[in-house]
Amino acid sequence: MDVTFNKNEDQNKMLRTALRKAYAQVKKGGGQARIDKLHAEGKMTARERIDYLLDQPDQALEIGAFAGHEMYADHGGCPSGGVVVKIGKVSGRLCVVVANDATVKAGAWFPITGKKNLRAQEIAMENRLPIIYLVDSAGVYLPMQDEIFPDKEHFGRIFRNNAQMSSMGIPQIAAVMGSCVAGGAYLPIMSDEALIVDKTGSIFLAGSYLVKAAIGESVDNETLGGATTHSEISGVTDYKAANDQDALDRIRSLMDKMGARPQAGFDRKKAIAPGKDPEDIFGILPGSRSEPYNMLELIERLVDADSFEQYKEGYGKTLLTGYARIDGWAVGIVANQRKVVKTKKGEMQFGGVIYSDSADKATRFIANCNQKRIPLVFLQDVTGFMVGSKSEHGGIIKDGAKMVNAVSNSVVPKFTVVIGNSYGAGNYAMCGKAYDPRLMVAWPSAELAVMSGNSAAKVLLQIETARLKKQGERLSEAKEKALYEQIKNRYDNQVSPYYAAARLWTDAIIDPLETRHWISTGIEAANHAPIEKAFNMGVLQV
Repeated sequence: MDVTFNKNEDQNKMLRTALRKAYAQVKKGGGQARIDKLHAEGKMTARERIDYLLDQPDQALEIGAFAGHEMYADHGGCPSGGVVVKIGKVSGRLCVVVANDATVKAGAWFPITGKKNLRAQEIAMENRLPIIYLVDSAGVYLPMQDEIFPDKEHFGRIFRNNAQMSSMGIPQIAAVMGSCVAGGAYLPIMSDEALIVDKTGSIFLAGSYLVKAAIGESVDNETLGGATTHSEISGVTDYKAANDQDALDRIRSLMDKMGARPQAGFDRKKAIAPGKDPEDIFGILPGSRSEPYNMLELIERLVDADSFEQYKEGYGKTLLTGYARIDGWAVGIVANQRKVVKTKKGEMQFGGVIYSDSADKATRFIANCNQKRIPLVFLQDVTGFMVGSKSEHGGIIKDGAKMVNAVSNSVVPKFTVVIGNSYGAGNYAMCGKAYDPRLMVAWPSAELAVMSGNSAAKVLLQIETARLKKQGERLSEAKEKALYEQIKNRYDNQVSPYYAAARLWTDAIIDPLETRHWISTGIEAANHAPIEKAFNMGVLQV
């Protein structure tokens, strides 16, 4: 091992340590005092409920753990968006579990809470997975109601999705384990089956105080909408549970009796460990996002041993394309090559940049994977498409558009891993969030933005300098440097993977060593949804 390898390893492992610390903090939710209060009420926390429910909690994928990270500071924060979402197995069946975190503002819905719940439902709908709701929420967070209540992708979309999933035959089970009020009361009742926990669960459109104010009736919440009321009088719920554990045991029993569903039929063989040590990833990946490296070395540590077979190896070298297996699953890989490479014409091509020939190669490869029903994995470390007169004259826009078209119309499941840079149109062509990857995750080394902080600062500084020059002013060297640093620092914060994860632009920030597990579980989930649409790229400028 050389000095560079060791320096890279130290830096990347420090990033992993920081990730683990941040995640440990997130798991505390609203804090120990609120956790203790829940326990005193005889209730489990959201995470405890999910862990109790799942067959193997340590194998589950958590979606949006950093949702709301460093957001809503004026409102006391919203760790994990006030809701925990995991993909895992219950009674041997892969499903999505959504649990309100009552330690965070009594489980009230912030704007990011709504977005995260919709993401959970989207995953269930795309993959035809059963979804389980563990309800314990005070409803919409009223101080921000204008950002969560009325729009298309707001609170009401949840119930629309309930209805859509029911019509699609996707099983939905809801357990009311705490408050379930106002519009939120429709979620469990629009599910296929609803449970309620005695003494702690309650469902009503309006609580006792509002009922008193609205119609003058005096009634306590338990009589109004408690477990006995809804299990024996209204018939709103299907099962009454004695406590949290009893409710979760009942859900496991219900899941155990579901019939089989058709599958997509993606190819899987016995998994083989990578041929090279995955731990080497930390030393191979440079500490700086501008330094080159050989992406092939990372691929060899992510795929099953000796399974990667390159497609058009000698053409379009700034993109690596090829077939492989990950944990036994057949996949097609599209990855940005970060080395500086030379074409047969002797021209140098910069790593991480998509050229016309690279885009052309990727378009054809994506079409082949769709033809063969092979899921696609995109490994992003891209600065964008090549610019300049030569590229423009060569039709880079046309070739880039073909690649974007292929990604957009792909019918096989797509999975995106942001390893390093994810800038500009490169993010789009490499299956960014807007292009419907079934899962999109980032390594701690990732950066997502229109361009790097350094480049953005230079561009914005040039614009500001030109503006002042028109006004007859000039920036001193010291002021120019200070303005540059100010712009760069602000932009660097926004390119952070935590900034992206907070807004659910990615589903998770993961330890690079977990990449195989995420992709494998993602394909297992996608295998529940048969492909019903033919691949068609439509009209192209050839």
